[in-house]
Amino acid sequence: MSKFESTAPYYAAYRPGLPAEAVELLAPRLTGREHAALLDLGSGTGQVPLALVGQTKEIDVVEQDEGMLEEAGKALAGQPISVRLHNTRAEMFTPPASYQADLVTICRAFHWMDQGVVLSRLEGMTAPDATVAIMGDGSLWTARTKWTDALRALIQEYLGVERRAGKDRTYAAHDRPYREVLARSAFGRVEEHTIAVEREWSTETVIGYLYSTSFAARPLFGERVDDFERRARTLLDEHATAGGLVEHASFQVVLGQRG
Repeated sequence: MSKFESTAPYYAAYRPGLPAEAVELLAPRLTGREHAALLDLGSGTGQVPLALVGQTKEIDVVEQDEGMLEEAGKALAGQPISVRLHNTRAEMFTPPASYQADLVTICRAFHWMDQGVVLSRLEGMTAPDATVAIMGDGSLWTARTKWTDALRALIQEYLGVERRAGKDRTYAAHDRPYREVLARSAFGRVEEHTIAVEREWSTETVIGYLYSTSFAARPLFGERVDDFERRARTLLDEHATAGGLVEHASFQVVLGQRG
């Protein structure tokens, strides 16, 4: 069972996209290539391919959750390039023998993967000068403001102190920075960029965002979901009136190439 079962429509509607600065870092890795190929692993609803669709000739979208992949397909429908959708785990993706990706992107998903296996398999499906980009920016669970602290405490009241990772699972964070993981792979020439992001939320967008996550998806609350949402809306409305629902995040972009 997927950690994100039932979350796909919320994910498509409420997850923040890539910062413009991240797109500016990635686009040159594709431009100027005759057959520029983008491979997006753990694609979710296709936010990264959608942001880069004008820079590439072909896109392979790899996502194990069927609902997420369906949303990605909708988002990319009608684009004048080749778009292939693959309903499989990143660790299991196998392209044609002659396939070579110029840019591989993994956004907000690398922590769910067997990282060594993924990077090892990428050696055989990437161009010699390809770039692997691992990106992420935390979540409203990890954000530290008065309103996110209060919201997290409310979620914990219903679901327990430990962060959930879908039904009957808790989240286990990786203890190695992504730059170190890449540095020990074939893509060991690493550069890291940190982009400061300020987001303004509303009560409605926060609720939608929560339902897109593995730690606060609607099914996790069971019969108490309506009660949770009522209390969450009251909490968020109060904080919005007092000072606004602002999140200050750091969006990390770690780029690796062969040495």
